[in-house]
Amino acid sequence: MHRMLKAESSLRPSSLEQVRRDSSQEQLQVKLCSGSCHAEQVLQTLNSYRRSGTFTDVVLRIEGQEFPCHRATLSASSTYFRAMFGAHLKEGHQDIINIQKISAPTMSLLLDYMYGGNIVIQEDNVEGILELADLLQLSKLRDACATFLEGQLQPGNCLGIGRFADSFCIASLREKSRRLALERFAEVSRQEEFLGVGAAELGGYLSDERLAVPREEVVFEAVMRWVRHDAAGRKGALKELLQHVRLPLLHPSYFVHKVETDGLIRGAPDCIPLLQEARRCYILGHEVSSFRSRPRRFMELAEVIVVIGGCDKKGLLKLPFTDLYHPKSRQWTALSSVPGYTKSEFAACTLKNDVYISGGHISSSDVWVLSSQLNVWIKVACLQKGRWRHKMATLQGKIYAVGGFDGFCRLSSVECYDTFSNSWATLAPLPQAVSSAAVVSCLNKLYVLGGAVDDTTNTDKVQCYDPEDDKWTLLSPTPFYQRCINAVCLEDIIYVVGGLLSTIFSYDPRSDSWQEAATLPGPLESCGLTVCGGKVYILGGRDEHGEGTDKAFTFDPASGSLEQQPPLQRCTSYHGCVTILQHMSR
Repeated sequence: MHRMLKAESSLRPSSLEQVRRDSSQEQLQVKLCSGSCHAEQVLQTLNSYRRSGTFTDVVLRIEGQEFPCHRATLSASSTYFRAMFGAHLKEGHQDIINIQKISAPTMSLLLDYMYGGNIVIQEDNVEGILELADLLQLSKLRDACATFLEGQLQPGNCLGIGRFADSFCIASLREKSRRLALERFAEVSRQEEFLGVGAAELGGYLSDERLAVPREEVVFEAVMRWVRHDAAGRKGALKELLQHVRLPLLHPSYFVHKVETDGLIRGAPDCIPLLQEARRCYILGHEVSSFRSRPRRFMELAEVIVVIGGCDKKGLLKLPFTDLYHPKSRQWTALSSVPGYTKSEFAACTLKNDVYISGGHISSSDVWVLSSQLNVWIKVACLQKGRWRHKMATLQGKIYAVGGFDGFCRLSSVECYDTFSNSWATLAPLPQAVSSAAVVSCLNKLYVLGGAVDDTTNTDKVQCYDPEDDKWTLLSPTPFYQRCINAVCLEDIIYVVGGLLSTIFSYDPRSDSWQEAATLPGPLESCGLTVCGGKVYILGGRDEHGEGTDKAFTFDPASGSLEQQPPLQRCTSYHGCVTILQHMSR
């Protein structure tokens, strides 16, 4: 016998988990493990007992139908029943328990599942199973229903499934439903289900930065389709929803023929400011500072940055390059080279999506415009006064050339360019002549910040020009005395970078107050500064050692964060840096 056991112990039948020898008593011990097959057999036996009413100790009454069950089995499967039978609840001691607002057929399916049987989830029962699984706290079954619904997602049902998931706090299903609705919004907005969403829910989709549409016309038509479905009851939400439509991005012809002539919009006076903003954008271009003029992330239209000329790392060579940078793809494209003679410390700005530059050396009066559609430089009317180290800015559809240096002294003269007449006109001079100052338009006024008053002295003055009166006034001074600085306006706040400062300063024209906005890793001057995608881009510049850099940063005023970006193609300083719109199909 001993030899037989020894020989057969190596065979290890499936029911033997372990055979070991007790060293003290020289006896073999066998540990028997029943395994999953045994557990399934027990559950199947209990299920047959349930169906025959054998050994059952509680009855669930649902929609008039009675289900005899075992308290122990229900408690082992469901924390809901475990809490009911284990706590001092009156239901826990009743022989018959009434459960309201659930389906008897669905309960029958779940009882089979809890007693070890299979359950088939399909389109016509998933909603009921999920509701009951959530009530009875059957987490695995609840998750299985969510997985099934994820596989059923399509443009025709994603909004409803999203709301269903939200009601049961199923975060993953809710997020996948929302993502599909955003990524395929054009299709979703044409579905019957779309017409049943609430105004707040629709506004949430329209304001989401992940909304993917090729053109803004898709968004406008979706809003008007939703409103017209119940015009009497929904026209009150028209203004709220149109605020999320980026009307300035509509084609001007579409805006005139489809938007301004729409009867519902014409009958809503509170929508007029939105129409006026769109008209200003068509006339003034990128000058209008509004999020509604900013392309959506996935549109065929996108904001891109143009970097023009500048100096090399040592400041010895003047660069002829004009390059376009797409922040989303982080790719560079070469544009037509800087025209004419080599330039440095010239002025650059945009007007109606074209790029203008002027000056570039002492007494230079040349002005060139880069057509964004044709990618060619065109020479336009010369400045009345040759200038260098000046700045240009656009204000109310015109270009202003401010201050500078003529080789002998700083200039206080100011000129204004009219594209219709292709001519420059002289305006009221600056109160204080400056060069290498920051010049920016904001809230329909022109601001000249800091700058050099002679070879060794800088100023802290803030000089403000009102085009309505052709007058300059002095405002609260800057917290610094610097030259070689630049400024941009974003959401009616001015941001200033440069002057070998490590701090980004912000200025609020409405309160005439200054603040420190962020800190750079090191001091910079004569860097490129522009607004793109709702962020301030800081490109290149010169460090405290006088060397050009290829470093790039973005500053996000909304979060106050500064992030380093991929470097420029080359070390560059004293360059032009502007933002334009581009159709990505080109």
